[in-house]
Amino acid sequence: MQFLYLDRIHELLSCIEQEETGAMEACVELLAKCVMDHHSIYTFGASHAGILSEELYYRAGGLMLFNPIFARELMLDNEPITLTSKMERCVGYGTQIANSKVSFQEGDVLIIHSVSGRNPVSIEIAMEAKKHHAKVIAITNLAYSKSVSSRHPSGKRLFELADLILDNHGDIGDACVSISGLEQKVSPTSTVAGAVMLNAIVAALAQRLVDLGMKTPPIFYSANLDGGDAKNEELYQAYRSSIHYSF
Repeated sequence: MQFLYLDRIHELLSCIEQEETGAMEACVELLAKCVMDHHSIYTFGASHAGILSEELYYRAGGLMLFNPIFARELMLDNEPITLTSKMERCVGYGTQIANSKVSFQEGDVLIIHSVSGRNPVSIEIAMEAKKHHAKVIAITNLAYSKSVSSRHPSGKRLFELADLILDNHGDIGDACVSISGLEQKVSPTSTVAGAVMLNAIVAALAQRLVDLGMKTPPIFYSANLDGGDAKNEELYQAYRSSIHYSF
């Protein structure tokens, strides 16, 4: 039995390593400046794109300073699940989310994930960040996004609003494996690609912060290791000005 998805992921990660290293390095520098200047980092994604926000949030070995923007109607436990698709296409909803959940400031950074980059909710949250002079890092699929039109009245797609772009280099439509006798491909790649890029950035960012003189970057200890809770509480207290979630 051949697992074609594994072959595709190997190819994809090799492509990302070759094509996205420069953008990833720029992300590290932008995030390091944000942290050292005591600004805030926010993350957002709708529906499955929001899995990357969950990956970064409250995670052993992860940075404490990632503040996820979660919206109830965009979470995957909704029924009917099609509500998430309707809400991410709802003009004005992203603006409402940003205005009610975030206070973007100049110097802040928003990491926002949308594979197609065409739906209003992500576009509007990026617009609100830009309005307040925050920087926007977009994780998207450039080929996919350039092949579709925006669903927002502005005509903009997410990549057109970003200061830095991380291209996941996936197939148009996200699924990547062709099945004999089946028109629709299976097995999407965006979560794997995005998680790899972001975790690579976190590792490089931690090293960069140490190099800049930060003795104890706020990296989560596992809560399942003895003493982990106490160490996490100590770090939380030290960096709470940039942490906007309850601990």
